Amino acid sequence: MLQALEGWNPVQKKVVLASFLGWMLDAFDFFLLVFVLGAVAREFGVQRPAVALAITLTLALRPLGAFVFGRLADRFGRRPILMLDVGLYSVLGFATAFAPNLTVFLVIRALFGVAMGGEWGIGASLTMETVKPEARGLVSGILQSGYPTGYLLASVVYAQLYDRIGWRGMFMIGLLPAVLVLFIRRHVPESPGWSAQRAAPRATVFETLAKYWKLALYAILLMTAFNFFSHGTQDIYPTFLQDQHGFNAHETGNIAIIYNIGAILGGWAFGIWSQQLGRRRTIVIAALLAIPVTYLWAFSTTFATLALGAFLIQFCVQGAWGVIPAHLNELSPATARATFPGTVYQLGNFIASSNAVLQTSIAARHGGNYGVALASVAVTAALVIAVLTGLGREARDVQMG
Repeated sequence: MLQALEGWNPVQKKVVLASFLGWMLDAFDFFLLVFVLGAVAREFGVQRPAVALAITLTLALRPLGAFVFGRLADRFGRRPILMLDVGLYSVLGFATAFAPNLTVFLVIRALFGVAMGGEWGIGASLTMETVKPEARGLVSGILQSGYPTGYLLASVVYAQLYDRIGWRGMFMIGLLPAVLVLFIRRHVPESPGWSAQRAAPRATVFETLAKYWKLALYAILLMTAFNFFSHGTQDIYPTFLQDQHGFNAHETGNIAIIYNIGAILGGWAFGIWSQQLGRRRTIVIAALLAIPVTYLWAFSTTFATLALGAFLIQFCVQGAWGVIPAHLNELSPATARATFPGTVYQLGNFIASSNAVLQTSIAARHGGNYGVALASVAVTAALVIAVLTGLGREARDVQMG
């Protein structure tokens, strides 16, 4: 770790900070919705599943954003397209607060999904192409921890402000990420990796897919399992706490704060360990460690044990995820590094976008027991991740740019 922290210049620090904040604020807006599904449903006079469709639409359209913004970033540079993307998702998050009915609400959240899908791939490629190879494990954990940090921020806002500002007020806060555009414009230069590749001949997307189709298929399958792992342990967990255990907004928000702290620490820890243990081995360890924790997390009955289980499961889940920014960027073709990681990630997200419906269906078949639904998806995803990762290849410290 000490080696990874040595020799950073101011530019590298600002690039890491900008990419971290971009993903954190993106996730913040996404996770606001998981806390207010019931409130939105009541205002629009519909059942909760009708509003939950917004989560599915957001996840389903993220691959489109990853592909479109990724291709733009591979052609015109990471920096300008990242600014465009951050500005767009900020405006759409803010616009959610003014939706007059469910149809408009769903359309806005679908468009938000396009913008959300573009941020991760661009930010990850910009960061990994800028930092030194021996720092990628640490930076990977930092970057990916932006996701649970955004969830943590949403948890704090929900626990502390919801009763005063309501769900519309919460989404109005979504305009704040627009300030990040000014920071990127002033302090973040173009990726040296993209600058080095700029003069090189560029293959079309179809040529790239034809050449790397086996890698693309493998990565999509892996990211499908990863997205079931994360969304299967996050999206309906507030509902599980509220409906099955009767927790109020304050209690639910506090448990969410606790498990997101676990997620942040896990992402940092396993990201750092991946620099010594290797990307694949670290992912397998994190996934397998999640399995014995599942019982405590899904079947406990008290606030304290549920909070402990939630902390531990997210430490493992986001620990495995903490390796992904480095692992996917190192595996990616150099001329499509902004497009490939983000697109395969979000295609996996698209396939896993059925998770909320799947888990609520499993719970309904078991008499409303969300614990069964949570545990079955988490354990299955962990096993699939361990197998697929073990069968994959390693490209740690590959040269970029």
